[in-house]
Amino acid sequence: MIPAKRFCLSTVLLLAAAMPAYAHVGIGTTSSFTAGFMHPLSGLDHMTVMVAVGLWAALKGGKAIWAWPVAFVGVMLAGAALGMAHVPVPFVEPGILASVVALGLLVALAVDLPVPAGVAIIGLFALFHGHAHGTEVPENTGGLEYMAGFAVATALLHAIGIAAGLGLGLKFRGLTRVAGAACAAIGVGLAFGVV
Repeated sequence: MIPAKRFCLSTVLLLAAAMPAYAHVGIGTTSSFTAGFMHPLSGLDHMTVMVAVGLWAALKGGKAIWAWPVAFVGVMLAGAALGMAHVPVPFVEPGILASVVALGLLVALAVDLPVPAGVAIIGLFALFHGHAHGTEVPENTGGLEYMAGFAVATALLHAIGIAAGLGLGLKFRGLTRVAGAACAAIGVGLAFGVV
């Protein structure tokens, strides 16, 4: 049997080598709060990752319940600012796809990392998601309303994941892990174009 860490690393590397989906650039309007709010709700990759962060935070408990979602939203906004400023970030689309699989696996395997390590992992993936959002903002708009919209929607999706994870509690912890496996499966499906 393959050790969990080696399996996760292999999966992430495989997805990083996959062809990008380019699912983000130039999609819809990006100049209002409503457009920003709706964007994370319009794509399976966004919804899956945001809920997975919440599920993983609920599994970890303690400081992770607030630190991991706050890290995701904060770094996502920083990534959006980089995208708006046209600062290149390599591997954005493969990184987004890898985030769906990796965060799903972290939940499915109930990987128990120190809170700072979780912040680092979540922050890396948030940078990719934020950069993709930021590159969508037209140059002739400030994009602040759009950014505020996707930040609020992202926080709400994290809260849904946390509520689901805590609601299932220790008695139904296995269901939370099944949800993580479903996230990872969705990520693999997106990477290979079958979802």
